[in-house]
Amino acid sequence: MSSKKIIVALDSSNLNNTLKLVKILKEEVHSFKVGYQFFFNFGISGYKKIYRICPRIFLDLKLHDIPNTVKKGLGALIKIKPILTTIHITGGDSMMKSTKNVKKSTKILGVSILTSMDKTQTYKYYNKKNISLLVKKFAKYAKENNLDGVVCSPNEIEFIRKEVGKKFIIVTPGIRINKDIKSDDQKRISTPQKAIEMGSNLLVIGRPITKSKDPLRVLKEINKTLI
Repeated sequence: MSSKKIIVALDSSNLNNTLKLVKILKEEVHSFKVGYQFFFNFGISGYKKIYRICPRIFLDLKLHDIPNTVKKGLGALIKIKPILTTIHITGGDSMMKSTKNVKKSTKILGVSILTSMDKTQTYKYYNKKNISLLVKKFAKYAKENNLDGVVCSPNEIEFIRKEVGKKFIIVTPGIRINKDIKSDDQKRISTPQKAIEMGSNLLVIGRPITKSKDPLRVLKEINKTLI
């Protein structure tokens, strides 16, 4: 697997532009994240086109259903060989345990609290204002149920790393080159260097790279700061 730490999010509805971007960036990334927007637009055929260029794909579909449904869904999903995929920790112990015999070469990450949620939202839906403690608890459950890692915002990295130890994978979205961006739909954000220093293994970055005038240059500059 690549020693790079950046996962580039391919949030796009333009297939040709996305494929060109993958060709340009493939040597400088850990992997590419394929989420709802791309997958629902282009499906398995679009996924396979990316896979032929770069087989290191993080398929981020955040499965959340009854245990048997998630198990069967993962059984189908691993046939297209993503290196990482996601399920919601809030699906419960049985749902997480159902992944045990279908993981194979695909690492399964638990999604804790979405980075778009702030204290007001977590209080409304989880009856908790302390996001860090809530995410720490979720990460503990993910480890107890044999998931390979978690997805969490930069604000929770240190709490989780202390809770789960060194071997558990932490993947962090909400990464911005300039953390003071105000018009952002993610509430809990940080810079690449800071997130790695706090204990994250892999960083998900989308728009700061993909929407730049020179994506390869921007990615290389970020990589230099993480050596």
